[in-house]
Amino acid sequence: MAQRGTTRNGVADKIPASDLPQPAKIQRVIYTKIFINNEWHMSVSGRTFPTLNPATGDTICEVQEADKEDVDKAVAAAKAAMQLDSAWRKMEPPRRGRLLHKLADLVERDRKLLATLESLDTGKPFLQAFFTDLEGSIKTLHYYGGWADKIHGKSLPVDETFVCLTRHEPIGICGAIIPWNFPLLMLMWKLAPALSCGNTVVIKPAEQTPLTALHIGSLIKEAGFPAGVVNIVPGFGSTAGAAIASHEGIDKVAFTGSTEVGQLIKEAAAKSNLKRVTLELGGKNPCIVFADCDLQLAVEEIQKGAFYNQGQCCTAASRVFVQDRIYEEFVRRSIENAKKIVIGDPLDPQTTHGPQIDQQQFEKIIDLIESGKKEGAKLEYGGGAVGEKSLFIQPTIFSEVKDSMRIAKEEIFGPVLCIFSFKSKQEVIERANNSQYGLVSAVFTTSMDRALSVSGALETGTVWINCYNAMHVQTPFGGYKMSGNGRELGEYALAEYSEVKTVTFKMNDSM
Repeated sequence: MAQRGTTRNGVADKIPASDLPQPAKIQRVIYTKIFINNEWHMSVSGRTFPTLNPATGDTICEVQEADKEDVDKAVAAAKAAMQLDSAWRKMEPPRRGRLLHKLADLVERDRKLLATLESLDTGKPFLQAFFTDLEGSIKTLHYYGGWADKIHGKSLPVDETFVCLTRHEPIGICGAIIPWNFPLLMLMWKLAPALSCGNTVVIKPAEQTPLTALHIGSLIKEAGFPAGVVNIVPGFGSTAGAAIASHEGIDKVAFTGSTEVGQLIKEAAAKSNLKRVTLELGGKNPCIVFADCDLQLAVEEIQKGAFYNQGQCCTAASRVFVQDRIYEEFVRRSIENAKKIVIGDPLDPQTTHGPQIDQQQFEKIIDLIESGKKEGAKLEYGGGAVGEKSLFIQPTIFSEVKDSMRIAKEEIFGPVLCIFSFKSKQEVIERANNSQYGLVSAVFTTSMDRALSVSGALETGTVWINCYNAMHVQTPFGGYKMSGNGRELGEYALAEYSEVKTVTFKMNDSM
């Protein structure tokens, strides 16, 4: 998910190998407790849980396990920070913006440490974390820091006897439930606009990857945010996450993750206090490669989309439709390009492909790969685990994939590239749209007319033309259909974290 749109395997172009950053040496993880009211707390239950290094299986550290009682404490702190007479509510918008800029500067200062923690906790290559996740996080904070004093309403013409205006006000307490594939970046996509609009936040990082979120808690306090504005409750989805989704004191919840869990969150929100919900969910994303395209560009961009972050991306390029005239050549070049991928230790700067996040995800991917073989897809490359007792899976390429196969319909969330053949534009548009998902898509062609007509017909929230994973903080991101509700990033995200109030004045006729 290259948020700048100019990276290859997460490494900035034209940087000599000798100048590449090196991982930080971490002897001990400092921040492992629950962060409430700018203080560190043990869990009410006294329970902890291990966070593991997926590359080795070793325990990195034990983290305090938040439960419903801890969420209640976090919500109480967030509520106190939202009172009308609180320091946060009385703070002028430019000051809120300066705090976000200060936080961005502190993240930049700790960039190497945060990238190392992210690599250890997720298994993603360190350089991808450094150049993509950290770069995107810093830019997101600066972007919404700039918006803080530009969020305003309008004066509306009604008639001669009334003056009407609107105010954009914070929603209140926002819950944020963060996924494990981009823990820090997805945290910032929710935290930054929420704070820019003046809300307070209760964050639950994924139980697999809590470490960077907890480090951010220390930076929140250092930056000078008032107590209770940001609270971080590491724990499990079925307990801490469920408590956030159903909490009567939380006014809005934002979630990134699976469609199945998103449905549960929306149900819990409706059954509790009808809180507002933003969902960024799964995808089965179509890429359409026309015969007139720059073929090598298409191969490289789509492979970046399929295998980046070990395929653990909601935006993964998982359904690739190639026009029949260039199909065989596309498959051949895809195989050759996949051979360049370096599997290994995520902290090694040469590594471009790390392990899957955990055993459950590993087994799901292997099961889907096996289903592709059994259902008649042609395995062109990879297709298995690396080693006997590891979470590494080879980059895998299937050709001759049919629309009815499991690998064509289910979100794999792993390093599997499925290549289909098509003949006509109308045919491929219908097949591309024949999915319950509608997150992203891509079109590769040299014809501007074709690019515009096809992008208009595709039922996805984002369409990339002759590129992939070209994401920028200024552009909104979200899906159609079962890929979610609402938008993150850009100016559009501000509407997800604010309420619009109408104020109408009756004019006095006397002069």
